[in-house]
Amino acid sequence: MANLPTTETIVKTAATYGRDLLERVISTFLQAFIGGIVVTTPLDGSMWHAAAAGGVGATIALVKGLVARWRDVTNSASLAKGV
Repeated sequence: MANLPTTETIVKTAATYGRDLLERVISTFLQAFIGGIVVTTPLDGSMWHAAAAGGVGATIALVKGLVARWRDVTNSASLAKGV
């Protein structure tokens, strides 16, 4: 018989991964948004451009986290091995 993980282990693993990915996406959005404001303010750009830049950065972070999950079954959204 195969040594499969319990349902509880799978749920905990998915929850850990989900929290990790959500944290990375939110922090990437905030970093890109703040960076966008710093750039758009002196260039007389709109705050919507800064928000769009933050959204693009967060979307890329989300895709990277999903690719990391598909590439290697881990609890992390990191591409680094062993994280």
